[in-house]
Amino acid sequence: MTGANSFSVSGYGPERAGWTRVFARDAMARRLDWPILLAAIALSFIGSLLVFSATRNRTEINQGDPYYFLIRHAMNTGIGLALMIGTVWLGHRTLRNAVPVLYGLSVLGILLVLTPLGSTVNGAHSWIVLGGGFSLQPSEFVKITIILGMAMLLSARVDAGDKPHPDHRTVLQALGLAAVPMLIVMLMPDLGSVMVMVIIVLGVLLASGASNRWVFGLLGAGALGAVAVWQLHILDDYQIARFAAFANPELDPAGVGYNTNQARIAIGSGGLTGAGLFHGSQTTGQFVPEQQTDFVFTGAGEELGFVGAGLIIVLLGVVLWRACRVARDSSDLYGTVVAAGIVAWFAFQSFENVGMTLGIMPVTGLPLPFVSYGGTSMFAVWVAVGLLQSIKVQRPLSA
Repeated sequence: MTGANSFSVSGYGPERAGWTRVFARDAMARRLDWPILLAAIALSFIGSLLVFSATRNRTEINQGDPYYFLIRHAMNTGIGLALMIGTVWLGHRTLRNAVPVLYGLSVLGILLVLTPLGSTVNGAHSWIVLGGGFSLQPSEFVKITIILGMAMLLSARVDAGDKPHPDHRTVLQALGLAAVPMLIVMLMPDLGSVMVMVIIVLGVLLASGASNRWVFGLLGAGALGAVAVWQLHILDDYQIARFAAFANPELDPAGVGYNTNQARIAIGSGGLTGAGLFHGSQTTGQFVPEQQTDFVFTGAGEELGFVGAGLIIVLLGVVLWRACRVARDSSDLYGTVVAAGIVAWFAFQSFENVGMTLGIMPVTGLPLPFVSYGGTSMFAVWVAVGLLQSIKVQRPLSA
């Protein structure tokens, strides 16, 4: 007898099959991109310290428990890691087949925000409150489905060998797929998420090999669209005020410019090594609003100084560098485009978050990946890490 049956007859079948599974798991573990994983874990750990420092004395939001946000941040990170493992186990190619379902669910999620189920936080009507202190921001998952959906369309005929690069019809279909959720998110309005999605679309198109005319055309259309949005007064008053404060920080230092001014004071006071964890006057004095979420980087600047803040940027750089390697080494265009979309997402969101605390970018309410407190955003970035790991693991050994 041959094959599996011969092992069974000889008495070694179950043992050998078991060892084969163990070796397969070990081989997968060895092929993971450990720099990405370790850097992301380190960022989440640093984030937990900064979140704890910013919230332990804020009885008005921590319900009298100084560990309230720390525990939830750790829980969010743990759930995120589980989602990453699940994503690697399923594989990015399996998720490719599920794109229509995932896309439909993500669009349904953001549509529900526009119903009475939606809730407004910091001016953006982009949340669904679940109760028990938990809430959901569906637009975070839209970023993932846009990447997967566009990658599926743009790579289908190329990976099949029918075309050397996506044709104009395919690019139009991909842009249409991205435009629907982006328009819905714009109605919330969640301008920060829309900005990230625009960058994702551009990154995906560049990685797919689509004609550069599409990229330049979208840049031109985006510039015209921004002028039109401003002239037609589509933006809410608080959004216009944020851009005005960005253009002139001294315009309203006690009002709309307060966050940015306090953020720069906090970061500037940290010096080289910082005031020490839990010893920052701006942080302990609660001068910086939303310091556990959007402005978490200010706590790093004040309490950990240039060294600690620089470490966060270096770790983010490691994630981006290794993600670029994953995109470059992918065995198919689909994997390359997915990885490139994640790179564009992480790079822009990180730059925007750090930039707004330094006053070089407008305040948009985007979290710092892996560091800021927040469930949905944490889940989304860890799913993205899972996609990167899947592309790395499923690459042929010869690639």
